Amino acid sequence: RSPYWMAVAISSLSDVMPPMWRAPSFGLILAGFSMGFALSPILAVFMSHLGVSIFALSILVAGFIFACFYLPETLSPDMSARARESRLAERPELVTWKYTLMRPGKELLILNRNKLFRLLSALAFFSGCISTADHTLFLYYAEENFGFNEKDIAILFLIIGLMGIFVQAVILKPLNSLIGERRVIVVAFLVGALHNVMYGVATTKRTIFVSATIASLTGMSFPTISAIKSNNVDELEQGRIQGALYSLSSLASAVGPMMLRYVYHKTKNGSGFGKGSMFIFGAGLYLIATVCAWMLPEDKANSNHRRNATKRNSSMNYGATYDMNV
Repeated sequence: RSPYWMAVAISSLSDVMPPMWRAPSFGLILAGFSMGFALSPILAVFMSHLGVSIFALSILVAGFIFACFYLPETLSPDMSARARESRLAERPELVTWKYTLMRPGKELLILNRNKLFRLLSALAFFSGCISTADHTLFLYYAEENFGFNEKDIAILFLIIGLMGIFVQAVILKPLNSLIGERRVIVVAFLVGALHNVMYGVATTKRTIFVSATIASLTGMSFPTISAIKSNNVDELEQGRIQGALYSLSSLASAVGPMMLRYVYHKTKNGSGFGKGSMFIFGAGLYLIATVCAWMLPEDKANSNHRRNATKRNSSMNYGATYDMNV
């Protein structure tokens, strides 16, 4: 799972990055997270448990100090004042317990604003369900059925981390510029279905490692979904939309493992595809999410489509102005 401060980080980037660069810049955050994911198992080789704990605490304290004294405010003073006025206008004169309890639900209503947001919310929920279940249950599945030991797990984490860096830092931006955000999500979910099928039918460790390698392409979906939502809300709503998206992902992270564990419980004795049936079920959910992704309206989902439309409008306006002057 990604850290929950990432919603704030993505909102901050949305304040300063143009729409065409938002998905790649969000991906760079995930690339940094993947770097830590890849290197963390190595620490256990050279340090004791206490040493690793102290090192992790030191990193957190250093990050806190950096955020307090060096991280700049990304929202302009005028926009901050507008945001404050907007919150005060929505707030009743007398704040009651009912208003306090209902406020989180009210904030989540932004996910139901239009068809685009409903589709994106469905995508975030499906991908959150399966990706969290994969991360939570996969190691137990590999240890029980393929005899994974500490060395195998360290290699697996290294592969996942390095591939995550490569996908987010190298592949995402060119692919996004070439085919647009909507098709990037489609590709990511198709790969998600493929690697879950490979998990489900795997009989050797080699298949597991190959599956984990291509699984990193699925990670393109989250920054791209976040970018599409960011591109379709007002500047004052960046924090609200990212927070709502993470709330939905948190719900998915609770539901997903329960669903796959239920499938595993019903099929572990040999029915269906056996113990790997839960991953086949996950592949099916990814295919449903792929259909939802294909239904996204291209004019709202793709930043390059918007950019080209803006250029065409500018050219038409220039031509009309030139004709009037002539």
